[in-house]
Amino acid sequence: MESCQADDAMDKPGLGVLVGNRSFFPDHLCKTGRETILKVLEEEGITATALTPENITFGGVETSADAAKCADLFRQHRAEVDGVLVTLPKFGDERAVANTLRWADLNVPVLAHAFPDDLTHMTAANRRDSFCGKISVCNNSRQHSIPYSLTALHTVAPDSERLRQELRRFVSICRVVRGLRGAGLASLER
Repeated sequence: MESCQADDAMDKPGLGVLVGNRSFFPDHLCKTGRETILKVLEEEGITATALTPENITFGGVETSADAAKCADLFRQHRAEVDGVLVTLPKFGDERAVANTLRWADLNVPVLAHAFPDDLTHMTAANRRDSFCGKISVCNNSRQHSIPYSLTALHTVAPDSERLRQELRRFVSICRVVRGLRGAGLASLER
């Protein structure tokens, strides 16, 4: 029975979760956004490797020091990280995101996700601007030759069925990539 449990744990997909943060935008969005995305991942049976509010402010990556901490965490858990989910509950710092991915040097698939703004709450207290943040994060990642995937819609509610489908698809891609890493390809020379 114990070996089955160990096999189940090994089969459980794992994602590094990088929560983008920028102090100019409301802090509560980073805090609640992180909590929401981690809950969704847990409900989907996905193990999350993420910084906590005890590690850095609200568990979100904003500075070079935050990026270094997140990269270190991802490297320490390299064996459990099949891919990285970059999630932006608000406009995140694009340099910190790119530096985390570069410094972690995991060579795994990356999915960029942004939360949508609620158009009825576009006040200074609730504005996310994740739409523009995702453009900036992806542009900076491209400048650093960091490959990434996008969600089908530019912004997707974290607790929506659409994002759950995107996560399932992404995890499938991560499993294929991981499986191919150990595969040997034979030459068909005559």
